[in-house]
Amino acid sequence: MSTESTASVSTHILDTSVGRPATSVAVSLSARSGAREQWVVLGRSATDTGGRCRDLPALPEGTTHVRLDFETEAYFHSQNHSHSHSQSHSHSQKQAEAQQDAPAPRDSGAFFPEVAITFAVTPGEHYHVPLLLNPFGYSVYRGS
Repeated sequence: MSTESTASVSTHILDTSVGRPATSVAVSLSARSGAREQWVVLGRSATDTGGRCRDLPALPEGTTHVRLDFETEAYFHSQNHSHSHSQSHSHSQKQAEAQQDAPAPRDSGAFFPEVAITFAVTPGEHYHVPLLLNPFGYSVYRGS
């Protein structure tokens, strides 16, 4: 929780390709106390079944910048593995993949094997930073 002298951070991930929370995604929280200072890893967590990290540590006093690192490659690898066992490719899917403009298959299915979000913070504020994720893109915003 934030205090007058510190900020606080929370996050969650929604996999927009399936419309569900992204579970078991490793997340690292780092902070620094100035634009030219070194990053200090404060803690690591993983998303729960609701896509949330409920145990991110508090930010130290004097934090000016925060970075959330999401390890998305392992998540997409697990999603592709479970989908390949549960359904086969239809004829039209195979044709689409064969088209010249279709992306080449990748082991994990993730174009972005990791996502790093860096943002500035002000003491006393809470920052909820949701990640909207799919295999070929992502979006973030300051939530409430």
